[in-house]
Order: sequence, then C-alpha cells, then structure tokens
Amino acid sequence: MKFLSHLDDDASRTVNYESTITITSCVVAGAAFTIQRISLGRRMQLARRVLELSRQMEFREAGAGVEDKIQANILSFEIDRLYLQWGLVTLGGLTIDGVDATAESLAEKGPEDLVREIVDAVKQQCGLSEGERKN
Repeated sequence: MKFLSHLDDDASRTVNYESTITITSCVVAGAAFTIQRISLGRRMQLARRVLELSRQMEFREAGAGVEDKIQANILSFEIDRLYLQWGLVTLGGLTIDGVDATAESLAEKGPEDLVREIVDAVKQQCGLSEGERKN
C-alpha cells in the first residue's frame, strides 16, 4: 500500500544555506561587504560579548555628570566596533592607504559612514529593532 506523501519528493532536494550575505554599499561607490547571518550559536556568542558593555553603558547613561555621558558615548562606540568585528567577513572595493580594508583598519581609519552602514546591517541581521540598533 502506498501512502500519499511528499516526503519522497523532498528527499531528493537539498537546500544550501549561506551563512553570510553580501551587500553593496550605498555610501561608498564600488564597495561591497559580506556579513555573517545570525544563528543560535552566533547570537549567544555576540550577546555574551555585548552584555557587559551594555550594562556599563546604561550605568554611565544614568549618571548626571559630563564624564558619565562621555564614558557612555565611548562604550556605545565600543559596542558598535564589536558588532563590526564580529559581523564583517569581507570588505571589497575599498583600500585604506593603499591596503585592502579590514574590519580593524576600517574602524581605525576608514569612512565613518561605511562603518555605520555595516554595523546597521549586522544589527538588522541580528533582528534588533530600530531603537535597539541606535544603542
């Protein structure tokens, strides 16, 4: 007796999941960057790394002094740098001082608009809301 099932049909198909995504830059003509897609393991890894910095930032933001506000701003930049280093796989179409750009050189000497674009794309892959992406 043969049962009506699509399982036999599905067994012959293989799905290839790409763990990265390549995006053409809107802010630097000719540049394209590849970032990691989120997965359970990657989400846990990133969350662990961001958690401590986020706590420190929130504590500083609650402070009344100018130094607290400056420290909170620095921590916000450190979190963005963490997203950049964690998420950026490759960056093509851009050299910095004649050398192919990397996450490190981009953070140190590259165009800030491109850094922001990449960080926003990584945060979007992580499923963060607009408000969460601003932090």
